[in-house]
Amino acid sequence: MTNESEKSWTGNIHLGSKVDLEVVFKQLCKAFNSSPFFGHNSMTMRVVDGQIETYVEMKAEMIGNVAFQILHGGVAATVLDSIGGITAMGELYKRSNPDELADTMKKVSRLATVDMRVDYLAPGRGKYFIARAETLRMGRKGCTMRMTMVNDEDKPIATAIASYAY
Repeated sequence: MTNESEKSWTGNIHLGSKVDLEVVFKQLCKAFNSSPFFGHNSMTMRVVDGQIETYVEMKAEMIGNVAFQILHGGVAATVLDSIGGITAMGELYKRSNPDELADTMKKVSRLATVDMRVDYLAPGRGKYFIARAETLRMGRKGCTMRMTMVNDEDKPIATAIASYAY
């Protein structure tokens, strides 16, 4: 039986039923967007064309290199890790059968970053940044994701590969 916090992450899906991915993706975004840290940093998870992405408005507080007025690398790393994790959660639901739903919900609730490598490709200049992730591998106990962050000109700023356990 699910508790209330699990239901808020899953759109009140019922065990044994087919998952409505659009609802689940929106509920995952809603849960992440309620984070005070995300709000403080103007980070927003949203569903675009059936895929979850992170949208970040550039703010003065996010500048890491004052001389060049560029995004702090820690902001980029946080955004990449977050989109990797939420996309992994969505992928778990996407691959779940109705009879596996209880196990899938447990995996989602336990998902945690194990390792991440970030490559900074260009200075973090832009009015806003968007990050997306793709699944490289899904296993029984964890997954590997590739994430990319682009600026408002669609120029890649940073990329990462991360492993998540569940």
